[in-house]
Amino acid sequence: MKFELRSLRQSDAGSLAKHANNQKIANNLTDVFPYPYLLQNAVDFIALKQTEEPLKVFAIVVNNEAVGVISIHPQTGIYEITAELGYWLSEQYWGQGIMSEVVSKIISYTFDTFEKVIKIYAKVYDFNIASTKVLEKNNFIKEAVLKKAAVKNGKIIDLIYYAIFKE
Repeated sequence: MKFELRSLRQSDAGSLAKHANNQKIANNLTDVFPYPYLLQNAVDFIALKQTEEPLKVFAIVVNNEAVGVISIHPQTGIYEITAELGYWLSEQYWGQGIMSEVVSKIISYTFDTFEKVIKIYAKVYDFNIASTKVLEKNNFIKEAVLKKAAVKNGKIIDLIYYAIFKE
């Protein structure tokens, strides 16, 4: 399926709110991601992220509609050689290979844009099998499993750390 990665626009707020307002998506993200996800959440998020240079947060656009977000967060200080990857995609596009392609593009973008970054990592909840598959398809390696490292929806869960290194 064809998609586009681009900066967020205020005109994306309606479609982002529509696609993000899904308990299944919220269950796989940190609690900073609100549920229900309202139009005002999208407006505020876009206002916060659309002016960053270089871009760190991208809209995933299918058929001219923002249906997800992928972000890369270069770290600072002693961690400046690493960047954290995060993403979500509308449930209606799950299982179609979009996110695997999106992650591939962001890997290249990150290593080309942020010259200090030599490692991209992602934290995945132990129950999020789809996300582990996306990362493994993109040659991320499982670096660690942190046992009983977080609480999500009242359940204690393991965190799986995946990483890929600049060649």
